[in-house]
Amino acid sequence: MPDQSERVVIIGSGPAGWTAAIYAARANLDPLVVEGAGSRTMIPGGQLMFTTDVENYPGFPTGVTGPEMMTAFKQQAERFGTRVITEDVVEVELSAQPKVLRTSGGREIEADTVIVATGANARWLGIPGEERLARVGGGVSACAVCDGALPAFRDARLAVVGGGDSAMEEAIYLTNFAAKVFLIHRRDEFRASPIMAERALGNEKIEVLWNTVVTEVHGDDFVEKLALEDTVTGAASELEVGGLFVAIGHEPNVGFLDGQLPLKENGYVQLPNPGRMATDISGVFVAGDVTDDFYRQAITAAGMGCQAALEAERWIALELKPSPVESAAGD
Repeated sequence: MPDQSERVVIIGSGPAGWTAAIYAARANLDPLVVEGAGSRTMIPGGQLMFTTDVENYPGFPTGVTGPEMMTAFKQQAERFGTRVITEDVVEVELSAQPKVLRTSGGREIEADTVIVATGANARWLGIPGEERLARVGGGVSACAVCDGALPAFRDARLAVVGGGDSAMEEAIYLTNFAAKVFLIHRRDEFRASPIMAERALGNEKIEVLWNTVVTEVHGDDFVEKLALEDTVTGAASELEVGGLFVAIGHEPNVGFLDGQLPLKENGYVQLPNPGRMATDISGVFVAGDVTDDFYRQAITAAGMGCQAALEAERWIALELKPSPVESAAGD
């Protein structure tokens, strides 16, 4: 027997998850959010919990910190009756009806509909100083579009690590604000598409450091310099910069799905109909960075959360028969 039965369960607590909860709660669907227990690199609230200043989200003319924004999202969802469990979903049976979710706390939850909004985890270098400065807003970031325009990075010397299209895009974007951008790559050629590589190499503000890896980030409260190592000779050096942007990809949080939803080649959830949040499994919807490998912004994730909740509401109205209690109440 399940520990509880729910109409709508939302897995995840970033902008997509909380927006879905707000819409579902206001539709009197009494949603349950399983917000996650947290880990070393991902905590309830998602990637914004590692962002100090958010200046590109409408409605905050003077900016807002990522944790403040996520706290406000959560409070708004709870105001309309959203319930929250601070656990991870570790196992699901999505083809069943109702769906079955099992959590890290030992709960078994049945759900008529499920919205997967677990986001993606930025890949980090795993070097000394990186995580500490990322957590405190000390100039280490995994999103140039999110953070690059902040005053702290303007007219500074910045570094981007990576060799794919994302790294090229990040470096080019940062040239709009930085005095100089160092593009650090561990090999002697990029993995990026030729056109993106050409754009980066042709930008006079970008200097490429080939065959180079970052081994440590130095700085007490903010990035001051990077320790580097030549991958060919092993020679050590240092580079003074005022910011480090890690652009080596993201890992969508899909492990708990155990292959029950189709994935793209890069691991993100594949949706059958563009512009819709419904998956191939009836009653299961997806929103946010767990499926979005292109924009990866808070505002687009929130929009997808809205869509997922509206689709779940419609699915419940059209597909589910009233419970015996509801039928009796209507007689």
